[in-house]
Amino acid sequence: MNIRSNYNHTLYASYLGYITQAIVNNFAPLLFLTFQRSYNISLEKIALLVFINFGIQLLVDLLSTIFADRIGYRISIVSAHILSAAGLVGLGILPGLFSSHYAGLVAAVVLYAIGGGLIEVLVSPIVEACPTERKSASMSLLHSFYCWGQVLVVLGSTLFFTFAGISNWQLLTFLWASIPLFNAFYFTMVPIGKLVEEEKGLSIRQLCSMKTFWVFMLLMVGAGASEMAMSQWASAFAEAGLKVSKTIGDLSGPCFFAVMMGISRVFYAKYSEKIELWKLMLGGSILCIFSYLLAVFAPHPSIALLALGLCGLSVSFFWPGTFSLASKGCPTGGTAMFALLALAGDLGCSSGPALVGFVSGIFNNDLKNGLLAAIIFPLIMGFSLISYKRKFATKSAAQAGNS
Repeated sequence: MNIRSNYNHTLYASYLGYITQAIVNNFAPLLFLTFQRSYNISLEKIALLVFINFGIQLLVDLLSTIFADRIGYRISIVSAHILSAAGLVGLGILPGLFSSHYAGLVAAVVLYAIGGGLIEVLVSPIVEACPTERKSASMSLLHSFYCWGQVLVVLGSTLFFTFAGISNWQLLTFLWASIPLFNAFYFTMVPIGKLVEEEKGLSIRQLCSMKTFWVFMLLMVGAGASEMAMSQWASAFAEAGLKVSKTIGDLSGPCFFAVMMGISRVFYAKYSEKIELWKLMLGGSILCIFSYLLAVFAPHPSIALLALGLCGLSVSFFWPGTFSLASKGCPTGGTAMFALLALAGDLGCSSGPALVGFVSGIFNNDLKNGLLAAIIFPLIMGFSLISYKRKFATKSAAQAGNS
């Protein structure tokens, strides 16, 4: 079948899109301590890089509710990958061109954050619009590629640092940039459908008038923050907090986290029809709280590293699960709904790591105190899920009464 009419290629390009998103969000954190040592940057400023990344993505999420449908999915998603590649290349070049190394890092982050924000907004509705069955399974499988992308980033970067040396990290940024460049070309050829007809999709005002929609927004904040508060600091926590080497820290920190998250998402994609998603997410929020406490209070580093994997397992269903619940609860939400949900998720993605960095800075760069403070986010997740269930049960009872 021709590539221009085969939606399998749309799925493949979307998978690569989430791998690009993983590169954008997870490559720089592997270099946090390198930035600190090479450029003499404090942890508070490094935490600000994370906040800028997800803050820009949040702004893009908001603006895309206006222009994404008007410009079209194809132009937007191709532009997103080009900007992601430019930002990754800039990460290796711009710090040396600016009088302030930190300003160069910020400029590169802004570039790839714009691309990453567009990818996050567009890929999910592109997949949702594909003529496939078992939508929640498709969404979970899609989001598993973010995890495999994170594993790829960690393993590939670790191998590069081992054989080429950490001092050549700028070269690696060019290699990672080749993936979004290829996918930009790929997306020019694959078929792309529309989630709903533009005139049938709910407006932002209509969405915001729905109480259940705000529950979904809270779920996305909790999902993004619970995942990224641990994921973004996993390498630094393992290396500095647990006193292991960078190689061991990267493999046992963010890599272990991502592997467990990816396996869980693939598992749900296969057995989604037999599992109630709401219960799975609520159990995940409880396990997430336990994993944070275990990481902070573990009596031995090996147990703390185990907690990182448990955290990856626990948060795996949060982000794609919320998208699936929202798609089911509001099937005419359209691009605006996905963009606003991505906005809420990126708000969580920026506030979670920022809170960890801020609190850690107050306590003399002790990451354990920062992670302890971040328990607030899986708590938000749990209470929001309970609120969703109550509203869903009330709505079902009302519908049964009307019938």
